[in-house]
Amino acid sequence: MKWHLYPAGTFGDHAQAWRLLNAATTRSPLLEPEFVQPLLAEFGDPRGQLAVCTAGGEIVAMGVLVPRGHGAWQALQPSQAPIGLWLHRSGILLDDLLPALARKLPGLALMVGLTQRDPQLEPRPADSATTSTMDYIRTAYVPIAGTFDDYWNARGKNLRSNLKKQRSRLQKDGIATRMQIDRLPEQMAAAVADYGRLESAGWKAQLGTAIHPDNDQGRFYTAMLEGFARRGQAAVYRYWFEEPGLAPRLVAMDLCIEGDGALIVLKTTYDESVPASLSPTLLMREECCQRLFEQKQYARLEFYGKVMEWHTRWTDEIRTMYHVNHYRWPVLRQLHAAAGERNALVQRLRGKFAAPVPAPVAARQQTSTTE
Repeated sequence: MKWHLYPAGTFGDHAQAWRLLNAATTRSPLLEPEFVQPLLAEFGDPRGQLAVCTAGGEIVAMGVLVPRGHGAWQALQPSQAPIGLWLHRSGILLDDLLPALARKLPGLALMVGLTQRDPQLEPRPADSATTSTMDYIRTAYVPIAGTFDDYWNARGKNLRSNLKKQRSRLQKDGIATRMQIDRLPEQMAAAVADYGRLESAGWKAQLGTAIHPDNDQGRFYTAMLEGFARRGQAAVYRYWFEEPGLAPRLVAMDLCIEGDGALIVLKTTYDESVPASLSPTLLMREECCQRLFEQKQYARLEFYGKVMEWHTRWTDEIRTMYHVNHYRWPVLRQLHAAAGERNALVQRLRGKFAAPVPAPVAARQQTSTTE
């Protein structure tokens, strides 16, 4: 096996090779060039390296690596990407791939990290003398199997009763609901703009993290969704409240991509001015799930975010994502593990003897309003 390095900015020259490797490995839409290329355009690191490993005349691994501190490199992982930018064939062990990569990377690479790996896409490797894994987050998905009635009856009584009451209230108030799904490339820019307006009216605007058509997030989501839409694999869900005599009111949105039997929800937002007794995102989610179960177009609905309480109301299927760390020498792994244990002990002691620090206002709002 031999590694070759190219500037990450040349990804477009290698996009077809990346596509073929993804098709032979994870088959994840999150690692399709339509996702990776706009991600690099907006959130790439000029120091980034596109690493390509060949063996027997074929490509067996590819990744976008960026430096992280002295002697450390990791797969590029902007917050917009649920999984790190790395692919390798399943028949090859990371212990066979990563040592040579560490020697090839610029400078003295002491550690190479592969971030946010999904066990549904690739099995979690066993630890070794120079490689270790660690839990990242638990994430949830809804299997689309059987009938919607069976699925819905298996949900908790509180969820079903709550949404039934909400629909009764809307009907009493003369408010109809409507779900709109856009899939065409020419619809994506307007969809991202609408999403940004909803998000900018909420708590994310206070933090400066809301999507806007002219910021890096807006440009990324527009270009990425347009690319997937050209392949027939983008879906923007809008949810409307419609009241006679008034203009329709956009109250919730999902930005989604599709592939390998999955509908992946990348971003969700809602109108925070809607009364707290109504949950437009949950109402939209119910209608979306009903449609998915009726059409049987996908095998699963993926959320790819940290499991929240509301996720557990929609599914029992939860898995743990993980990180992989490879160390140039075994002693480095031992030192890193010891440092981690020491830091954990310090944090436990601080938690035991220090007064709890209240969460920032924005964080409390997020916790209480995220659906």
